[in-house]
Amino acid sequence: MSEMRQDMISKEWVVIAPGRAKRPNQNHQPAETRPPIPQHRADCPFCRGNEEQTPPSLLSFPADGPWETRVVPNKFAALNHDEECCHVWTGKFLRVGGYGSGDVVIETPRHDLSPALLPPRHVAQILEAWRLRYLALMDDPRHALITIFRNHGPKAGTSLEHPHSQIIVTPVVPPNVRNQIDQAVRSFDTYGSCLFCAMLEEERCEKVRIVLETEHFTVFCPFASRSPYEVRIFPRRHSCFYGSVTPEEVLDLGEVLRTVLGKLHRHLDNPDYNLIVRSHPLESRANRHYHWYILIVPKLATPAGFELSTGIYINSLKPEDAAAVLRDVEPSEIAT
Repeated sequence: MSEMRQDMISKEWVVIAPGRAKRPNQNHQPAETRPPIPQHRADCPFCRGNEEQTPPSLLSFPADGPWETRVVPNKFAALNHDEECCHVWTGKFLRVGGYGSGDVVIETPRHDLSPALLPPRHVAQILEAWRLRYLALMDDPRHALITIFRNHGPKAGTSLEHPHSQIIVTPVVPPNVRNQIDQAVRSFDTYGSCLFCAMLEEERCEKVRIVLETEHFTVFCPFASRSPYEVRIFPRRHSCFYGSVTPEEVLDLGEVLRTVLGKLHRHLDNPDYNLIVRSHPLESRANRHYHWYILIVPKLATPAGFELSTGIYINSLKPEDAAAVLRDVEPSEIAT
């Protein structure tokens, strides 16, 4: 039986239609057959030994000796610090100079290992690189939003096979981010509490969509999941921006993220996915209405005409069922 559900935060609607899973090639689509990935490629700019093919490191772990994780400027960034940061009206059209920045977080020297196969300690190191770069970028008054994301696989939009994530700074806040904030402010003005915290409390109360919980984080398939196996990782402590994570939370999150990605890797046969860190714009760093979190969306379905025309996504797998499956799946083994 189908039903429509509304997301508490965005107010967007989704259709949960389990009957569509009976159609061919739904939900559990194995990854396309790909040739084995080598540990190292001489032509890959991100592999160890090819450091001269990238700009100098902004950050490296460890600081001395062979690196395990390094951050470099994106040679092909769409936005850069050489452009002007100003709003210009041309008649009724608005444009802004292409100011901004792009970092590439090279997550491992191994060409063949994604975070789903790395030790939790190494994943925590990647998260710490995100945190340090976030803090380094947030004080420039020209910066409006810091976006951290990871594209895994061709369907998710990755252009280089080597495991990496990106940090992009923009001088504007786009409408889809602003909409979440507006909804959160309205809710806070009405109820006097954080909308995100309320959603987290409800998910923890109902339990049926919880995948796992630790001291600092709760992982769940949201009530109004837009696609099969969509997962959100919420910090239990209220905070509006990612850069506020503590060392203890980074270590815990390294274990949590590695476990979640390992479960998806094993159950869905290394699916393509997008990972996004949702964090408040830099105009506010300590507000009570916004709550940062991580969103993971496996690319198991392609938005078609209905989704693009209405903004209403059709999900053929109930999030309750997705969570039940993921709870029982053992993560993929750590590679050696």
